Amino acid sequence: MANPSDVLIIGGFGHVGLPLGIVLADAGLHVSLLDIDAVKRPMIEAGTMPFIEYDAEPLLKKVIGKTLFVADGLADAANSRIVLITIGTPVDEYLSPKTAPLFALADALLPHLTEQHTVVLRSTVCPGTTRALRAHWLARGKDIPIAYCPERIVQGYAIRELRELPQVVSGTSMQAIQTAKELFGRLGVETIDVGTEEAEMSKLFLNAWRYIQFATANQFFVMAREHGLDYDQIYRAMTHHYDRGNIPRPGFAAGPCLLKDTMQLAAAYRNQFFLGHAAMMVNEGLPAFVVDMARNAAGDLQGKTVGILGMAFKKDIDDTRDSLSFKLRKLLQFQGADVLCSDEFAAGDGFIPKEDLVHRADVIIVGVPHSAYRDLTLPAKTITIDLWGVLPIAKR
Repeated sequence: MANPSDVLIIGGFGHVGLPLGIVLADAGLHVSLLDIDAVKRPMIEAGTMPFIEYDAEPLLKKVIGKTLFVADGLADAANSRIVLITIGTPVDEYLSPKTAPLFALADALLPHLTEQHTVVLRSTVCPGTTRALRAHWLARGKDIPIAYCPERIVQGYAIRELRELPQVVSGTSMQAIQTAKELFGRLGVETIDVGTEEAEMSKLFLNAWRYIQFATANQFFVMAREHGLDYDQIYRAMTHHYDRGNIPRPGFAAGPCLLKDTMQLAAAYRNQFFLGHAAMMVNEGLPAFVVDMARNAAGDLQGKTVGILGMAFKKDIDDTRDSLSFKLRKLLQFQGADVLCSDEFAAGDGFIPKEDLVHRADVIIVGVPHSAYRDLTLPAKTITIDLWGVLPIAKR
C-alpha cells in the first residue's frame, strides 16, 4: 500500500501540476505526483526540471523524496486526502471542448474515492463542467466533494506567482470549499470565493480577454502596414509616457491556452462569441500576413533562405505547443523558401544556432522575442521582419 499523502496531483509532471506540487511540498504538505509521461519521471525523481520554470529546480531538489514523491497509479488516490486534477482540456476538430478524457478519468478514479476525499479540479473547463462531474458521480452512487480552483499562472513564473496571486475557490459543498481554502492557504495567499460556474467562467474570460487584446494589437499592425506606415512610430506615439496606452506589441498569440479557451467560451455561448471568433481570424491569419511582408520585401521567395528566430510559443521558455512559428514555417515552405529555424530554449529537428541562421538567411523573421536576440549582430544586407521590436534598433 502506498504511503499516505496530503495531496495527489494527477497530471503532476506538467506545466500546471509540477510547479504546484513543488510549492505545496515546500510548504510542508506531503504531495504525490501522478502522470502518464514516463520520460519525465526519472528526471523529476533526480531533482531535474523537465522544462523551463524559473526558480523551480532548486526547490525540486530540496523536496523530492522528502515531501514530494512520484505515485505509481490511481490506486494511490485512496491514500490521499485531496486529489487535484490538472490534466489538459483541449478542443476537438470542431473547436468544441473535449470532455471525454476528464470523465474517463472520473470513472477510473471513482473506485478509489470515498465521500471523505475532496477532488480539486484545476484544469480549465467549459462552464457547467464541475456541476456535471458531480452529477456523473452521483449517478454512480457517490457524492464526492469537488472544488473548482482555476490556475492563473504565467508559464515560466509559476513558483513566484503561486505564492503571490489570489486563488479563486469554488466548490460543490462547504467541505470542498473549506478544504480548498486550507490547501491554498498553505501558500500564504488570499482566496476569492465564488460559485463554480463563476469560477469556470472567470478563467475563460481572462484568457479570452488576453487573446482579444493581442488580436487588437495585431489588427492595428496590419492596418498600419497596409497604409504604408511605420508601426513602431505609431506605437511609440501611443504609449510613450502615456499610462492609458497600455497596448501590447503585435506578434504571434499562440500556445496551449489562449485560442483553446477562447473557443471553449464560444462553444459555451452557442458559438455567438463574435469577438472571440474575430480574434481567432486575426491572430491565426498573422503568419500569412508576415509571409506577404517577406514576399513584398524580398520578391519571389522561391529559392530564398528565410530564417525564423524563435520556435517556442512565448518568450524565454522552451514550450513549442501550438506555436505559430511552425505555421509560419509551413507557409514559407509552400512559397518555395528554404526555411532555417532556431530557438534559444526549445530543441527540434534541424534547429540551428542563431548565429548560423543570421549568417545564412536572406530574410530573418522573429517568431518569438527571446531576450538573447536583442544583442544579435545583423548583416546590413539582411531583410528583417520583427513585429515584436526585439532586434537591434538599426535593423527595425
